[in-house]
Amino acid sequence: MTPLIAIAAEAAEQKSAEVTDWAGRLGWVAGLLLFVAFVYWLMRQGWKWRGSLQSDLPGLPTAPPAPGEATLTLSGRYHGSTTAGQWLDRIVAHGLGTRSRVELTLTDAGIEVVRPGANDFFVPAAALRGARLDKGIAGKVLPEGGLLIITWEHGGKQLDSGFRSDRAAEHTAWVEALNSMNAVSTTTEGIAR
Repeated sequence: MTPLIAIAAEAAEQKSAEVTDWAGRLGWVAGLLLFVAFVYWLMRQGWKWRGSLQSDLPGLPTAPPAPGEATLTLSGRYHGSTTAGQWLDRIVAHGLGTRSRVELTLTDAGIEVVRPGANDFFVPAAALRGARLDKGIAGKVLPEGGLLIITWEHGGKQLDSGFRSDRAAEHTAWVEALNSMNAVSTTTEGIAR
């Protein structure tokens, strides 16, 4: 018999030791489960705490009864809202931190944001501050230009909301349309003052 075959035969004859300390093993598993539950509870408390810090943000506007004819539509994902210019400062008040599917509709009145399973809201045209393509928002990072970021004002705060279309080629048309709307509203406000 060759040494290699002898070693293989010896290994096949050996059996692993039987587990005799079931109580110890079950204790470790229960301890690990309790630790995971505790960490989850801490994360949930942090989310609630962040929401209470942002309680000064007023309720989200709703779409007017007749917003007008749709200029652009987009179907995709809503990735969250942050304080403008601070891509990691997530806004969680009023459900703005909840990721979801989204249907965006741009009209002359503004942007209607319909989110199945989450709070819908409306961004009035006067509140729009601009749009750009970016790569990340609130913990979601995509390839360069993979996110449509819409900057808008609500309750005296400027917010960035991140969207990703199912067809990324649509992003550029949205940026152009929103920035041209913003230029028109800024010029109109400047004349009115």
